[in-house]
Amino acid sequence: MKTFTIETINQAIGGTLTGNPAILITGVEQVLAATEHQLTFIGQKKYIKSWYESSASAAIVKDSLDIEPGQERALVRVADADLALAQVLKMFEPEPPACEAGIHSTAVVDPTAKIGAAAAIGAGCYIGPGVVIGTGTRLYPNVTVLDDTRIGSETVIWPGTVIRERCTIGNHCIIHPNVTIGADGFGYRPSSDGRGLVKIPQIGTVEIGNGVEIGAGSCVDRGKFSATSIGDGTKIDNLVQIAHNCRLGRSCVMAGQSGLAGSVTLGDGVIMGGGARVNDHVTVGAGVRIGGNAGVVSDVPPGKTLLGLPADNHRQTLRLWAAQKQLPELIKNMTKKKR
Repeated sequence: MKTFTIETINQAIGGTLTGNPAILITGVEQVLAATEHQLTFIGQKKYIKSWYESSASAAIVKDSLDIEPGQERALVRVADADLALAQVLKMFEPEPPACEAGIHSTAVVDPTAKIGAAAAIGAGCYIGPGVVIGTGTRLYPNVTVLDDTRIGSETVIWPGTVIRERCTIGNHCIIHPNVTIGADGFGYRPSSDGRGLVKIPQIGTVEIGNGVEIGAGSCVDRGKFSATSIGDGTKIDNLVQIAHNCRLGRSCVMAGQSGLAGSVTLGDGVIMGGGARVNDHVTVGAGVRIGGNAGVVSDVPPGKTLLGLPADNHRQTLRLWAAQKQLPELIKNMTKKKR
């Protein structure tokens, strides 16, 4: 078990410590679930009361909050409690599951594949012809990488992931379990005789930049032509759909169950809430924020915040929602007047 004094933690995150500096911390927990020798965090005023009800020995707190440590406890005051907590969680992070460098005896690796130094190919993996895997990259068991795909250095790919042919993945990426990269885009047209559907060949690829993270069960479809591309530093949650020929800029964020239809463009730093979606061939400007379950149906200028379906300026949508709540009473009053 990893153990640190609260003073050591304070020094690591550059905070201001009040209270007993010698308290030993063995882990991190939510404020009301924390027990003795555990650290919690308080980033908002509404949780101050919970601190006085908590059994935690210490807390990371936003420095603007009016809160005291209490007897034999400690507080570490910081400008941003969430970012400080991320540093602390890194200190307590356990070692990842074993994935030793080298090629497991049950893996199938084509003779033409090139495997970088210190790379790890786990049990049951399949590495196809012409694949290139960079230095220090780890493939956990049962990963499939098909022909002529290139994967950079120090990337981690978790079990069950399938990366189809001719895709490119950058350095320092994390691909979580059961992700599919390079599946066919969804393209069909009615047949000339009107009796069926004609599948449109999807001959493009997928290009994923450096430092990208893709959550479990997500899918990034290949382009119909050219490439579906994901910019450096973009973070994609679980169960996200990215359709063919989409282009995502740098440091975009897509929360769980959000989705992009074909040929969507996201500018740098776009944030999409859970369940949000964007219609095909729509361009969303840099820095746009899209609320959960919103549906974007037309181009969006940079810097906007959108809510609702169809998505609109968040202030306008909030006014609309407020007005809708008044409708039952208005209808009731109008009915009375008619009588």
